[in-house]
Amino acid sequence: METSEPHAPAAKESVEMQSLYEAFNELHGLAQELESPFDAPAILVVGHQTDGKSALVEALMGFQFNHVGGGTKTRRPITLHMKYNPLCESPLCHLLNDDHPSLAVEKSLCEIQAYIEAENMRLEGEPSQFSAKEIIIRVEYKYCPNLTIIDTPGLVAPAPGRKNRALQHQARAVESLVRAKMQHKEFIILCLEDCSDWSNATTRRVVMQIDPELSRTVIVSTKLDTKIPQFARSSDVEVFLTPPCMHDDVILVDYPFFTSVPSGRVGSGRETVYRSNDEFKQAIAYRELEDISALEEKLGRSLTKQERNRIGVSKLKSFLEELLQRRYMDSVPLIVPLLEQQFNSSTRKLNEINKELSTVDEVKLKEKGRAFHDVFLTKLSLLLKGTVVAPPEKFGETLLDERVNGGAFIGVDGLQFPHKLIPNAGMRLYGGAQYHRAMAEFRFVVGGIKCPPITREEIVNACGVEDIHDGTNYSRTACVIAVSKARDTFEPFLRQLGCRLLYILKRLFPISIYLLQKDGEYLSGHEVFQNRLAYAFYNFAESTEKACHEKCMEDLISTTRYVTWSLHNKNRAGLRQFLDSFGGEQSGMEGSSSVLAVESPLGNGTNEKHKPKTDVKLSHLASSVDSTSSSIQSTETRLADLLDNTLWNRRLAPSSERIVYGLVQQIFHGIREYFLASAELKFNCFLLMPVVDKLPALLREDLESAFEDDLDNVFDMTNLQHSLGQRKQEAEIELKRIKRLKEKFKSVHKQLYCPLNLVKSITS
Repeated sequence: METSEPHAPAAKESVEMQSLYEAFNELHGLAQELESPFDAPAILVVGHQTDGKSALVEALMGFQFNHVGGGTKTRRPITLHMKYNPLCESPLCHLLNDDHPSLAVEKSLCEIQAYIEAENMRLEGEPSQFSAKEIIIRVEYKYCPNLTIIDTPGLVAPAPGRKNRALQHQARAVESLVRAKMQHKEFIILCLEDCSDWSNATTRRVVMQIDPELSRTVIVSTKLDTKIPQFARSSDVEVFLTPPCMHDDVILVDYPFFTSVPSGRVGSGRETVYRSNDEFKQAIAYRELEDISALEEKLGRSLTKQERNRIGVSKLKSFLEELLQRRYMDSVPLIVPLLEQQFNSSTRKLNEINKELSTVDEVKLKEKGRAFHDVFLTKLSLLLKGTVVAPPEKFGETLLDERVNGGAFIGVDGLQFPHKLIPNAGMRLYGGAQYHRAMAEFRFVVGGIKCPPITREEIVNACGVEDIHDGTNYSRTACVIAVSKARDTFEPFLRQLGCRLLYILKRLFPISIYLLQKDGEYLSGHEVFQNRLAYAFYNFAESTEKACHEKCMEDLISTTRYVTWSLHNKNRAGLRQFLDSFGGEQSGMEGSSSVLAVESPLGNGTNEKHKPKTDVKLSHLASSVDSTSSSIQSTETRLADLLDNTLWNRRLAPSSERIVYGLVQQIFHGIREYFLASAELKFNCFLLMPVVDKLPALLREDLESAFEDDLDNVFDMTNLQHSLGQRKQEAEIELKRIKRLKEKFKSVHKQLYCPLNLVKSITS
């Protein structure tokens, strides 16, 4: 049975519409190549792997060419520029070259299928497994609609669990690719759903993240022939055909389309079902009639005209073709000025290339190199002084980012200081502001370090034996412990500070390059020169940091090698208070006993009344003499006890332990204060300041030396001339294509709109 073709009117389409289709097909290819902000309207097919996506695309084209079945069969989007041509009895296909999209090579269906299979095999072995670069095919055929369809890789719904990590990674990669394609506002999204319950929004969940109101989405329920037998009641069929959840004034189409594609492949083998594409086309038409009949039988009534217009591949094809044609017509006035802008941009690019070619000589290259050197240093200085020209979201780092990339301040306990306590920790900083925050964190962390715990074993081991006596010297013991603790504590922070500040300084180079590009001062096409400049800058930063670290280490070694008590005067008051409180307890105990000793001979008050006054005075005098004598004796006793505890006795008494601990605390804190001030001062003087006052001269010296030794290698003049010549050729081809396309759209615009405007003006 020969079916009526919906494209009979298309045979009479005007020359203007054919030119319009060709122009938009060429525009789509150009936009893909140039990654331009404009793009041609197209149908983007989105669905899961088992939704019948590729089968529906083949049914819309009227012939089979791609793999259909379970699993991932499409790893690159396939763009099909379809054109109705009643003279083509068999599909006429052209495959566009990946490297040169302007070149189209005629291919048979078998060759195109082999190419797609080879690409899928290639990508399957790569880490990404998918590519956003489209395979572009132009097709002319008597059954083709005038459509541009983009078939995307099928979405994947992996099972949870660690065993399915590979599939979960693949699902994320596919969804990311599809979401990026849906971002194009010119694309009409064909959302495929294989479900009998519209509350299960599998594909719509992804689509509505980009198009939440479905204002440019057409929903299609596939495999209708498998769903009709599942309905037991006519009311279920009514709800399925007109789902209330989709009726909205905002969405593009009030209700979904329903399609069925008969199974079976075209070919001459034993496993094939259809001998030709004509048979396949007829089977699609028969399936459409059978679906309508089965629905009417389930409903117990005839389908309305509105319902019939949403059932079948032919109805979907007609709707999409009319919709895309309207989008083409509406887009023509907008495309012309965009092409004009692109033409002007390409013209400027070609002029810049010609200008660069004219400056490829030794004298001018040296001038450009020196000028670039000067502006680079200007941008570097600007970053240190502070600027907001570079976007923080691109180049700034929070304190957490900085710790991950440049290293964190970690003490001997292996813990990090909470980042939230550091000022501006959550801000994305760069340049001088980031340097200042890192130094502030260093002050904050190191300034809050307490002396590590001291064990009794450490005190006893530090006592040792003197060269002239076997007594103990607790002041020396305290010094030995304090300098050891201080060096072990502060040396890691010195290394960490150097690494952090070096990382921050190295970040200045790419940010400076961005500022040069932004201001149009970048030396494009001279990567060898830029790499040499980067090497010189990084080498200077590393050598300067190394020299600064050595100076800081000298200070730390000297401070922890010999204790100078004058450095620790700041903590002497605290030490004295600590020792006085300790001594006060001892003297208090002895004082109270002496008081008791004085009071006991006095007896009670009645005896005093009967004594003469002279006796009382003599008694007080005797008591005073006795008290002074006992006080001297107690002082001597305490001194003897102190010598016994601190000089002769190796049994560590609490008093000796507390004295050592107090001395260690005083020495450690003194070293900490000196180390903190010294390290900050030296890094500012010997790391930061050389970038300002020594780097310019060093870079200029390196530059002039390179100019004298081997200018050709500095600028790679041979490759530079070849590269500029190739870029000029590509720019000229691009300019010609844009110019031709611009003239074509202007012609189409004139043919489509000017007669209409003329008629309107006459009738008005």
